[in-house]
Amino acid sequence: MSTQAAKLKVVIVDDHQVVRQGLRTFLELVDDIQVVGEAGDGAEGVELARREQPDVVLMDLVMPGMDGITATRQLKALGLGARVIALTSFTEDDKVFPAIQAGASSYLLKDVSPDELVAAIRAAHRGEARLHPEIARKLMDAMRADPGAARREPASADLSERELEVMRLVADGLNNREIASQLVISEKTVKTHITHILSKLSLDDRTQLAIYAIRTGIARP
Repeated sequence: MSTQAAKLKVVIVDDHQVVRQGLRTFLELVDDIQVVGEAGDGAEGVELARREQPDVVLMDLVMPGMDGITATRQLKALGLGARVIALTSFTEDDKVFPAIQAGASSYLLKDVSPDELVAAIRAAHRGEARLHPEIARKLMDAMRADPGAARREPASADLSERELEVMRLVADGLNNREIASQLVISEKTVKTHITHILSKLSLDDRTQLAIYAIRTGIARP
């Protein structure tokens, strides 16, 4: 008797009902994703996540009442294990950096294609991060412009040459498939390298890995 694979449970938090309905409509067409609830503000989203225990939360940032950054911080403090994807229209630094610092594993803009959003949800569940190219560029520019960001971390000495090269490519914004193609190795090997790097450096995800690479000077200028 075959058993059906469990679906990824997703909660949508956005103050615009039309946006929530649009997201639900196409996500419910995806075989391995189940929308388990919607919320119109951050406080409602936190309570909904507490009840439903989702795998991924799609979080708008600018909402009346509790905003998405505060809600993301509260979700992380609860230790539910849910990955938060910031899904917003804003690219300003005062939204991007606080959202990532609060614990958002990915930062996407609402003009993301349905296929890209589905890929980001699956990636978030695997512990990977996805950043809109404009956001990735902002992060890199900000880290390089910060005079205090160039400190060297002794833990990087524990990394092999191949792991350092994988770090540089992650900081360049490449996904696993692109890294595998460039290094002529399998995607599985890339994933293994990234898992080892995260473990060695006590980092949580690719976003933190990219920032680390920039801070320590490992990333290419």
